[in-house]
Formats: sequence, C-alpha cells, structure tokens
Amino acid sequence: MDSIILAYIAGFLDGDGSIFFQIVPRPDYKQKFQIRTSIAFYQDTTNAKILEWFKEQIGSGYIRHRKTGISDYTIIESKEVKRLLKLLQPYVKLKKKHVELGLDILNKLENKKSNKDFLEICKLVDKFKDINYSKKRKITYETVSKSLPL
Repeated sequence: MDSIILAYIAGFLDGDGSIFFQIVPRPDYKQKFQIRTSIAFYQDTTNAKILEWFKEQIGSGYIRHRKTGISDYTIIESKEVKRLLKLLQPYVKLKKKHVELGLDILNKLENKKSNKDFLEICKLVDKFKDINYSKKRKITYETVSKSLPL
C-alpha cells in the first residue's frame, strides 16, 4: 500500500478510530477465554464512502451502519489486525502506544505455549483499559487467573 494512503489511514485512526484488545469468555477454548482484537474507524453515515474506500484499500473487515447515524468499519481477525498495525505503525501519532502494545500482545499470542503465557498476555490486555479510558471492562487478568490453573 502506498505510504500516502497509509499516512492518511493512520491519521484517521488517530482521530476517528479505535484499537481494542479485550478478554472475552469462550467456553470452547482451552483457556476458556479469548483475546479479541479489533481496529475500528467511525464516521457519520452521510460520509460512509470513506469507510468503503478504507475497506477497498485494506481488503478485510466489515462496515455497519447504525441507527444512530454513525457507521463503522471494523477489522477483527487477528492476522489482519497485526498486518494493519504493522503497516500503520510508522505513521500513527496519538495511538502510538496502542499500536506498540497491540503488536506486543499479538506476537505473544502467536508464541503462547502455556496458561502462564496466556495470563501474562491478559495483563498486557488490561493495559488497554488505561490507554483507552475504558470504565466498563469486566473481564480482566484477575477474572482469568481465578479460573485458569497454572
């Protein structure tokens, strides 16, 4: 992807986007939890064409048009999130910490071998609570550590 396009997308992410890492329950998973990844871009639905253009450029994800008049373009597949974070890393300014932490989490997930490794990743995911100003996060490292034997 062209560097000018990447810089534009990174600027949009800095202003009207979010990077999320969350711990979600998954009873069918070995650790009973999953690390959910996502990058989202938001825009008034009247300007949703820019989100469609992003999707064409990036090549993955989906677009939703909400009843609130806001549309979002979201990428959730871990490999795609990692690919995009690596592409945008040289250009982001406000979300530099998000990108660095996200890439660290994704790299550790790829190399996870034990419950202890997974718990260390959960600690990193908890750091997103602070940099995203999240107050609603219910499932944390503490939650997982109580149900996961070492």
